[in-house]
Amino acid sequence: MKILVTGGARSGKSTFAERWVMKQATSADYVATAQAFDDEMKARIRLHQLQREQSGFTWTTHEAPLELAELLQELGKRPVAKEGAAAEAAGPVVLVDCLTLWLSNVLLSASEQADGVDAVLTREIERLTAAAEAFPGTLVMVTNEVGSGIVPEYPLGRQYRDWAGLLNRTMASIANQVFLVTAGIPIELKSREYRL
Repeated sequence: MKILVTGGARSGKSTFAERWVMKQATSADYVATAQAFDDEMKARIRLHQLQREQSGFTWTTHEAPLELAELLQELGKRPVAKEGAAAEAAGPVVLVDCLTLWLSNVLLSASEQADGVDAVLTREIERLTAAAEAFPGTLVMVTNEVGSGIVPEYPLGRQYRDWAGLLNRTMASIANQVFLVTAGIPIELKSREYRL
């Protein structure tokens, strides 16, 4: 099962994704993609860590600012430590928070590579898509809707916005369910999709 949770900044998407996972399993892997480059980001990350620790749920945290596809492949191979045949068949439960932070990390690192930014981003999104599709358990991915606001005035911002839109569309296409969270209210979109 693949779940995509999207929404704007501070919309409640991460909280919803964590609660969704906690209703489905007794433990899960939490994949963090953020990097702490300054004190404010370090404080944000620590707050999220404390909230998970205090939730009463067993989270195993992994950091994957760049190598997300590889980590998903690795986590998909691990044995599932749950009781019963049904739990074994269900596979591991993983929450990735968040895809757009991962994308910004890849975008910034791609600018240092000889292949060119577009080629690197295309390759990395394809690798992530393949890893997500092949994941044998429940995969919940959090992302941001960054293209709903003002068009960025600088080229890197526009490039990021465009690639984030492509990444979100790609992940939504492989997801079984897609939730949009606005003002803390989640709405499932995929079941309401209008097909032409």
